[in-house]
Amino acid sequence: MTAKHQRLGLALLAVAAIVAAALLALSALKDQAAFFYAPSDVAKQGLPLGRAVRLGGMVAAGSVQRAADGVTVHFAVTDGVATTSVVYAGIVPDLFRERSGVVAEGQFQPDGGFVATNLLAKHDEKYMPPEMAGKMHETKTLKP
Repeated sequence: MTAKHQRLGLALLAVAAIVAAALLALSALKDQAAFFYAPSDVAKQGLPLGRAVRLGGMVAAGSVQRAADGVTVHFAVTDGVATTSVVYAGIVPDLFRERSGVVAEGQFQPDGGFVATNLLAKHDEKYMPPEMAGKMHETKTLKP
């Protein structure tokens, strides 16, 4: 076997090892990936049962109901086209309120409801933390 054939064999072995590692990584990540759905996507495509997904939209006005246990919250997520009911047991983020954006991580139930394991409240691009509101300064230009 010549040196040229040895280098070719090693190069092919290296490419095969890289492809095998990539396939292994993709198969491991497939179970951990959380797909994002809006309520209208669910209405069109059906319920993705048995998978961890993210449901995003706006908290519908008048839909937030707190249970007597103090930690369970029932609310509806809407995107203006469709609405999905959500149940979450836990402490809600400070920015969580009606007519505000939310991303709920969890699973769909066969009845069409969504059971969230985590809530992420979203804010608009104009949001400014209260600590920073009074500390902003204006940029001034120098006059010649």
